[in-house]
Parts: sequence; C-alpha cells; structure tokens
Amino acid sequence: MIRLPEPRALTVRSADGAALHAEVYGPEGAPAVVLAHGWTCSIGFWAEQIRALAADHRVIAYDQRGHGRSPVPAPGGYSTTALADDLEAVLAATLGPGERAVVAGHSMGGMTIMAAAGRPGFVQHAAAVLLCSTGPSRLTAEATVVPLGPGGLRTRLTGAVLGSKAPLGPVTGISRKVLKYATMGPASAPDRVDACARIVHACPRPSRHGWSQVLAGLNLEAEVRELRVPAAVLVGTADRLTPPVHSRALAEALPHCAGLTELAGMGHMTPVEAPEAVTAQIRELTLTYLGAHPTGKEAGV
Repeated sequence: MIRLPEPRALTVRSADGAALHAEVYGPEGAPAVVLAHGWTCSIGFWAEQIRALAADHRVIAYDQRGHGRSPVPAPGGYSTTALADDLEAVLAATLGPGERAVVAGHSMGGMTIMAAAGRPGFVQHAAAVLLCSTGPSRLTAEATVVPLGPGGLRTRLTGAVLGSKAPLGPVTGISRKVLKYATMGPASAPDRVDACARIVHACPRPSRHGWSQVLAGLNLEAEVRELRVPAAVLVGTADRLTPPVHSRALAEALPHCAGLTELAGMGHMTPVEAPEAVTAQIRELTLTYLGAHPTGKEAGV
C-alpha cells in the first residue's frame, strides 16, 4: 500500500446536484494537475502519480460519480454529458479564475476529457491533456478481451462480459487471474495486479453496470476534433480493453497531438503497470505548457 500525503478533501456539486468526492495534494500555488480515473476505479488508482507529483505540483484527483467516495448516480445519471459536467465542476471548484492545469485521464477519464472538450469551463482551465489507455468509440467492437476474431459475435460477447450485472465478490486467486488477463500485461507484478483487483472489486455493482452501458454505445469522434489543447496519447501494446488502434486513430484525429507513446508489453492499467512512464508524461506536459520546473530534491539535486 502506497502511503500518500494527507489530502485536503472537498465535496464538489455537479450541474445536476450530484456530489463528487475530490482530494487536493501538494503546495498551494504550485502548477496544477487534475487526474480523472477510469471505469470501476477510484482516486487510489493514481496513487503512484500522486506520490511522485505532489512534492512540486498541486495534484487534484476526484472520484468519478458512482466510484470511490462519490455516491452512485440516480437513474438517468449515467451519460457522457454527466462526465463532462462533473469535470467542469471539479475544475471550477479547485482552480482559480483563469488558472490552467494539465488534465490527465485514464480510460473513461480520457473519455471524460473528450466529452468536455468544447465546454467553456474546460477551455478556460485546460492547458494540455494526457489521454491514457482510452478511445472515443467502437469500444466493444475493438476490444480483444474475448479471444475471437473481429466481428459481430465477438462484439456481442464482449458487451455481455463487460456489461454483466453479476457481483464480483471478494478478491480471490481466480479473480486476480481474470482481471490480469483482461486488463493488464502478462508480465504485471503480483502486487500491482492485487492493487488493481482491490480497486475494481470495490466499485459498486450498479455503477459498474450503468457506466458499462454508456461505454458500449460511446461515440465521441466529433468531440475529439474539438479538443484543441495539446494532447499527448499513451497506450500499452498489450491493452485488450482499448487496444492501440484507438490511440493511433486519436493521434491522427486530434487537432494538436503532442505525441503518441506505446509502452511495450503493458496492458490497460498503465498508471499502475508503468507508473514512472505515465508520471513522466504528465511532468513533461506541465514543464512544456505550465512552465513547471522541478527544484531541489525533486530534481535530484
């Protein structure tokens, strides 16, 4: 278990009144980084990035609605509109007028960034973004979790597996193996597999199913073309949930792609599987677009 500095916790109200749990780490006045996690995850998924960045950045992380300490949405509360509303609300609550941040999103967090691309609150506050292990559309059609060739049968089976209402139950040896196969690279260390399993199994079943239905029908192609801030793209070559085909297409479609990084052998859970690489991408974006320079011991001096 990674020990993090004590956060400043706050509750953010979204446009529809939904409560979102957010945490702020690091010194006031430092360059800001905002972290949006993926489906079935929570703030704890970013533990390595928070630990590494909070020494010289103000790190803002929040639980997407229905995840972590953010309550399960009411009926009708699952949509890409809600995701964009929530990100705008977090930015408005944690950043000063005109203050800009690097916004990093993993999986559904990246889709949240895409959904918010044209929003005034996002445009005001986002200096650059990291789209990590994500995609804008055709998620069930392109996923390779089900070991079949592409086609209608694989797409239907993938939708059934990812959209299952079955309870996950406690973390067991079998469930770790299933999660590792579906979401992580084959060489993932056991402690990292266990960390991901504990986070995913803690996601409430109604939220897991509700968001799976949104993701199954996702189409944010038009929103990608509205994402006009510099955007770096990162993916693992062994990602079964959002394979590299998505990231390569994103790199082509983005108005200002700041680079595509493919991590050999890594699966879908890149912030946990390759934390140093993900943190380095965020640091590079803050240095380039916020002028954030590490000093003292953070720079290795």
